[in-house]
Amino acid sequence: MAEVQEELAQATVTATAGGGAVTVVMNGQQAVQSVEIAPEAVDPEDVEMLQDLILVAVNEAIERSQELAAERMGELTGGLGLPGIF
Repeated sequence: MAEVQEELAQATVTATAGGGAVTVVMNGQQAVQSVEIAPEAVDPEDVEMLQDLILVAVNEAIERSQELAAERMGELTGGLGLPGIF
């Protein structure tokens, strides 16, 4: 289990929003590693759009990270017959 946790800490997923205007990289333990914002996405007249793009990218990264964790933990627990674990 500790080995899988270490693998998840090293594994990353990437999610984008707005056609690549916002990119979020997150590890398999749902820790955000980086956020990149394209300069053209920064419009002082429309801050709400940028906020929405960040929100969408972060939520997508969380979903992908959780799927990665479930997959890795499922590989570990698959043969153990432990119901309810991932």
